[in-house]
Amino acid sequence: MFDATPTRDTPLMQSPAFTAALRLCGENPIVLLSGLVLLHRRVLGVPVLMLPRAAPPADLDRHLRTHDLHRVPLILSPERPCALPRSIRLRGPQFIAQLHLHPDAGAAHTALHPKWRNQLRRAEAAGLRVSHGPLPPTPDHPLLQLEAAQARTRHYANWPTTLTSAFAAAAPDQTRLFVAHQNRTPVAHMLFLRHGSRATYHIGHITNAGKACRAHNLLLWQASRWLAEQGHDTLDLGLIDPRTPGLNRFKMRTGAGMSETGGAWLRWRPLAWGGRP
Repeated sequence: MFDATPTRDTPLMQSPAFTAALRLCGENPIVLLSGLVLLHRRVLGVPVLMLPRAAPPADLDRHLRTHDLHRVPLILSPERPCALPRSIRLRGPQFIAQLHLHPDAGAAHTALHPKWRNQLRRAEAAGLRVSHGPLPPTPDHPLLQLEAAQARTRHYANWPTTLTSAFAAAAPDQTRLFVAHQNRTPVAHMLFLRHGSRATYHIGHITNAGKACRAHNLLLWQASRWLAEQGHDTLDLGLIDPRTPGLNRFKMRTGAGMSETGGAWLRWRPLAWGGRP
């Protein structure tokens, strides 16, 4: 069990709850002396380490030697652009939509794009009932099953349902599931994960009836207001993907801004001394 009270800016994949969830799934993440978390992965059959969503410490080699890992290939994916000497670029930066959770609801409402605001009014007038609470830690929860089926149909990758369920088991207060009901029938879901002063939109699903009445606008608005009331200051809405222009508009019209990631880099001892970005 972890304290969900916002205290500091903690990336989701560097949060204690994420580490605990991995351990519940049988994985063995490595916590360095600096507190950063390394993950074990295999790429094309080769074992590698990953440092997700964090800038490496200046004395990274010393931290790795402590665990006898200084000879293992390491993939770095810092959350923000930063200097990464003796590393080889694998992928350029990506962009994430980040919404500032203004504590004043009026200011947050004014920041909405006019079209998004009109869609919200339409949802508010549709007679939907919204409920929210922690995600039950069961892999067969309806939302997790819907998400798995949706990912297969649309060919995208997300967390395994077992990992999301493990996160809910390790830190129930750090999950918040918002559901819109129409005549007692769920028509839209949105699941948020809380980590430090931030929160992340994790997964969601919507039916045709939910789309018709813009239920996701209502859920995202109410969730952002609830998260702000809990003391969170930023909501990560996910990657801006050129393949999904409609979804990108939905995210950015909330008043979100774009945050640039640091890309992905390879640091490996045989290459480290002569490698150049």
